[in-house]
Formats: sequence, C-alpha cells, structure tokens
Amino acid sequence: MAGISAPAGRWLSIVGIGEDGADGLSPAARAAIASAEIVFGGARHLALAGGLVTGEAQVWPSPFSLAGVLAARGRAVCVLASGDPFLYGVGASLARHVPADEMRAFPAPSAFALAAARQGWALQDADLVSLHGRPLARLRPFLQHGARLILLTSDGDGPRQVADFVTAHGCGASRLVVLEALGGPSERVRVTRADAYALADVAALNVVALEVVADADAPILPLASGLADDLFEHDGQITKREIRAVTLSSLAPRRGELLWDIGAGAGSIAIEWLLAHPSLSAIAIEGNVDRAVRISRNAGRLGVPHLKIVEGAAPGALAGLPPPDVIFLGGGASEPGVFEAALAALKPGGRLVANGVTLETEAILLAAHARLGGDLVRIALARSSPVKGMTGWRPAMPVTQWRYGKPPETEGGGA
Repeated sequence: MAGISAPAGRWLSIVGIGEDGADGLSPAARAAIASAEIVFGGARHLALAGGLVTGEAQVWPSPFSLAGVLAARGRAVCVLASGDPFLYGVGASLARHVPADEMRAFPAPSAFALAAARQGWALQDADLVSLHGRPLARLRPFLQHGARLILLTSDGDGPRQVADFVTAHGCGASRLVVLEALGGPSERVRVTRADAYALADVAALNVVALEVVADADAPILPLASGLADDLFEHDGQITKREIRAVTLSSLAPRRGELLWDIGAGAGSIAIEWLLAHPSLSAIAIEGNVDRAVRISRNAGRLGVPHLKIVEGAAPGALAGLPPPDVIFLGGGASEPGVFEAALAALKPGGRLVANGVTLETEAILLAAHARLGGDLVRIALARSSPVKGMTGWRPAMPVTQWRYGKPPETEGGGA
C-alpha cells in the first residue's frame, strides 16, 4: 500500500461510524476507509468497519495519543470515530494540530442526535453534557425544573450514578431514559424514574436522556449571580450575596476568559464566575489551608469541580500562573506587594476589580484611582433587624469597589 497518495493534499480523512457499521456509511466515507494506507481507530471502530479496511489497521495506543496520526502526515490516513467526530470526539482534537484544508470529514449521527430522535426532542432545546471521564458534579448547574438533558456517560454504571445524583439533589421524580448501543442491532431503550432506578445489565455504550422534575424544595441553583450565602461553606470570609452580585457584574465575564480570585476565602466569586459560562476558567488563590480545602468542597458541591485552587499567599503564589484576563482582589490587597503584583500580572486590556472594607484598603484603592483612573463605587447595604419588638435597619459595613481596565498598550503593571 506504500504507493497510495493522499487526494489533493487532504491526506487525513475522519470518518464517523455508527453501531450499524459499514452499512450506515455513505459511498464517500466507505471509499475514504478503503483507500487509506493507514486506518486508526478503537478496536470496536475497526471491527465495525469490517472488510472496508484494506490498509494497515492501527488501534489507538493506551494512554491515548495522536502522535501516530501526526507522524503519518502526507500519507493517506483515515481515522475512525464514533458518530460525529467533532462533538466531544477525536475530530476536535485533531483539528488543533491539522489545518482544515488538510482533512476531509464524514460525520455520522452523534449519540446525542440519535437520543433526541428517539425521544422526539428538538436537539437545539436540549442541554448536551458529556460526563465521560468527568466529575458527575458538573451536572449540578443543569438540574433546572423542566430541562431536557442528554448525558454521555463513561460506562454501564453511569446511568445509576446519574440517577443517584439527581435524586440526592431533589429531582428524584425526573424521567430517566437509558439508551444503549444506539443505531445498531443491539439497541435498547429503557425508561424509569430517577428515584426508582433498578435497571441491570446496562451496556457500557450508553447515553441518558433526562427530563428534570424538581421537588418544591429542591436546591436548584439560580441562573443569576448572587447565590445565597448558605449554599457556601464558609467561616465568615465570604463576599456576601448582594456584594457578590454587584462584583460579578463588575467583573463582566466574557467567553473564554481566565479569572484570578486572589484571597478567595470561600471561593464564592470564582465559583459563580465559572457558573456564568462553560468556556470560563478560574484560579482561586488562598493562603489559608483550611479555606483552600473548603473552596474545593464548595466548588464540587456547586457544580464546578474544575476550579483550580492554588494554596499559598500572594504575591508569591502568583508566580508561574497563566496570565489572567480578569482579576478579583477581595482579600489581602493591603498586604505588601499584592496590589502591585496583581496589576503587573494582568494582561493588557484586562480588567481588575478590588473590594475593600477597611480604611487601609480603601486608601490603597483611592490612591490607585487617582493614579490610574477607573471607577470608584461605594456599596452600602442595610438589612431589617428586630429593634425592641419592632423592626429597623441594621447597616452592613460599606464596601469600596475599584474597577479598572488596563490599557491594551500597557506592557508593565502601570503601578
């Protein structure tokens, strides 16, 4: 097969194959497999392709690596994948290394699309969530009454884990559908309530369709910023609910941005930042060991276990971290070197929001505003409280907030 050349410079073909194997492939996809000098795929994919493979068959190595594909650049190579290779698949991984004009793609219906079709759901109205190799806690924000979820699991025990998680979060009445080996001769669809799950012998290749029914007292996470304080485990070092809502508005998350939460306390700002959009990332920097552990528990419980936590005091703990698009400075701004290090680390064009409640921190923020500009806001709140059998207002400590946008042309810290 050494004489086979890639067609018109597109040396790589990516073919999505379903459980119906070669019978479900288009003529063009079948030809791409048959003409390839090397065909990469999982053992199951290669078996599904059957006699179409005439070149060298290469099973993916363990641990998984694309090195073999990339080393064969310029030869006629075909990669087999499940369903749509660009939906939580190898196609997206390959596209990070191979230009689009060097590849051809032949997607098949994804497991998500097949599951939606079996349920009669409009795919665009469902939330598609991959739990394959990911913490189940990431499901938490999606548990909204009336939501339709299609979940990609890791193995045959995945549906049971989903049922237990959903039930534990007050959504046991949810309709749970386990769909196995979709599109093939062994396809099976079974329906149960989450809190009555008793299905056995579930195939490893499965997805779960979930119609969420929440109990009246289910701990559903609101979609707006400003979660209730009692949702967080804390020792008093937490940006309170109303201040947090204003602060998240000031931080103004944008797609794909990285936040540093310096002096994170309970981690509430970083956690709500991550809840705003799945493309966002955050690093919580906290010098107190107990609080750092507490942040991890809060992040897992509130559905963002991917929050990165750095245990250490700023400014030293900031060294070597990826540069942030946005910084929140809620604690430790008055500590020597922290404010200056934060300003220096912020990307050009980035944003910094600092909150202060002490006179010392306020003085730093006033001086920064005088030197660099930005916006100063004073936030004063009062809560009702009993007063001699009646009700009055009890003011909370006012918060001074400085909002600063670093000029795009700034190379240094500007401090």
